[in-house]
Amino acid sequence: MQQWTVEDSIDLYGIRSWSTGYFDISPKGEVVVRPFGRDGGPEVSVLDIINELKDRGYDLPILLRIENILESQISLLHQTFRAAIAQLGYKGQYRGVFPIKVNQQQQVVEKIAHYGAAYHHGLEVGSKAELIAAISQLKSREACLICNGYKDEEFIDLGLHALSMGFNVIFVLEMPRELDVIIQESQRLGVRPQIGVRVKLTTKASGHWSESGGERSSFGLTSAQIVDVVDSLKEYGMLDTLKLMHYHLGSQVPNIRDIRAAVMEATRIYASLIHEGAPMGYLDLGGGLAVDYDGSHTSYVSSRNYTLMEYCTDVVEAVMTILDAQDIAHPHIITESGRATVAYYSILLFNVLDVNLIEVGNIPDELPEGTPEAVSNLRETLENINPRNLQESYNDAIYYYDEMRQLFLAGRVTLRQRTLAERLFWAIMRALSQEKSRVKFIPKELNEIDAMLADIYYCNFSVFQSLPDSWAIDQLFPVMPIHRLNEFPERQGILSDLTCDSDGRISHFIDPQGLKNTLELHSLKDGEEYYLGTFLVGAYQETLGDLHNLLGDTNVVSVRIQEDGSFDFVREIDGDTVSDILAYVEYDPHRVLLGIRKSAERAVREGRISPVQRFKLMQAFENGLRGYTYFES
Repeated sequence: MQQWTVEDSIDLYGIRSWSTGYFDISPKGEVVVRPFGRDGGPEVSVLDIINELKDRGYDLPILLRIENILESQISLLHQTFRAAIAQLGYKGQYRGVFPIKVNQQQQVVEKIAHYGAAYHHGLEVGSKAELIAAISQLKSREACLICNGYKDEEFIDLGLHALSMGFNVIFVLEMPRELDVIIQESQRLGVRPQIGVRVKLTTKASGHWSESGGERSSFGLTSAQIVDVVDSLKEYGMLDTLKLMHYHLGSQVPNIRDIRAAVMEATRIYASLIHEGAPMGYLDLGGGLAVDYDGSHTSYVSSRNYTLMEYCTDVVEAVMTILDAQDIAHPHIITESGRATVAYYSILLFNVLDVNLIEVGNIPDELPEGTPEAVSNLRETLENINPRNLQESYNDAIYYYDEMRQLFLAGRVTLRQRTLAERLFWAIMRALSQEKSRVKFIPKELNEIDAMLADIYYCNFSVFQSLPDSWAIDQLFPVMPIHRLNEFPERQGILSDLTCDSDGRISHFIDPQGLKNTLELHSLKDGEEYYLGTFLVGAYQETLGDLHNLLGDTNVVSVRIQEDGSFDFVREIDGDTVSDILAYVEYDPHRVLLGIRKSAERAVREGRISPVQRFKLMQAFENGLRGYTYFES
């Protein structure tokens, strides 16, 4: 503990591996934001931001957005593609597109459109609501507005109207029947459409979203259906409207080999469409650019085994390799990189409310008279633990402790006797945890001991609302304390949220070796807050949030960091009140209050409470309806 340094915390939490330079730890032991990444510039303590927010009356949990990081990510994506294009002599351009489904919040889409205007960064939509939102925000008329998803007549009409206003709208055929509707509506409105086709590739990627690709994927056209589209367009004299070919390999593709294989297969289909007489001009590679959540730089599902420069270079080179051999002009390359665009710029900040420690308690030097044999055996197991009998000691402890539980259920031992067995059992587990660090080969069962002994830190947030992917698909996010990082984290813990659900917890954490079941944390100090942060949460988490236990949206605050290290609060959005949440699930807050008022008046008539108490009671419920759904300090 005396020798623990900030550098130890940097290594322990891997912050320099997963943060791509946007976050680090200061000499004071606080997490700092570096909005310009590894290029230098100012840094700001996250703790300072929290303190200023609390001074302004905001309670945690808070979703903190760092606008500079969003701007940096958009710039980095375009600049890296431009560098690859210049280096390889590619003749087309890069056109980035943000899929709104990744984060549909108005502020997010607005800022992407604003920062992306200089690069003609576009938007991708999959519904009428998303299309209307995109049209209201998109600034550049050269930027692509890609229309994916199922399309009815109204969807297509809206897109055609946007096209007539000068937006670069492209309808991507997901289903063969959509072509007839596009042709019919374009003729009715007198607007020449721009059409793309989504292709089902044979190439598949690894990871959570592998089913997005491959010949059995839900969306896209087969080779035969694409030929039918070409023939239909020729018949209507509209082959000139076929401008784009699209595919989607899946989100978070960790292996660069899968990406390159898909690009090469898609480019051959693109070349075939050129040979059919279609003008084309755009090759849309969909999403897939991964975020290295665990910092391992591997092909593991929560990582990626390539850099951004490798990704851009491989994509551009693969397209050139196929097309140059056939003397075909280079198309504009589109990628729908959503996760990589927004993940870094949002942090979920929350405070720890309490902690449940696994305490051994006092074990008497002499066992009481009449102690059951199973308890004596547990005591003997504890006294004889050594590096050579770890597995045997573990097995014995499990066996004898289980025997005591069965005896208690049968009414043959007392509660105090069972309690003594419990204390001996946990003492054995602690001893085994210490001893296993001294041996080279650790039996598989003993790897679970740390999780068994872990403290439970009760935290002021909801997994289901703010980190739904952590619960639904075991997505790993970097989690760590945002201060006290110059102190030794002497406790091993897991995180439990405010919901009354056993799934409302985080019990898997990133580790340089892959995965660990506990997180190194500090003991709580009386009278002091303890703050944790979950990083890289900007993609999907806000959109997928669930109202489990009616815990609503958190407070959201956006900051912009200035060159001199100062920061401005550029937008503040209050989290849901109890009244808001009740309205979401179809309660009328006024009728709710009326029902409580009637119950209170009945209690007065029955003599349970006084009129003065009724007044105070109603004030409490009225304040409760206006209050934050999370714990308020």
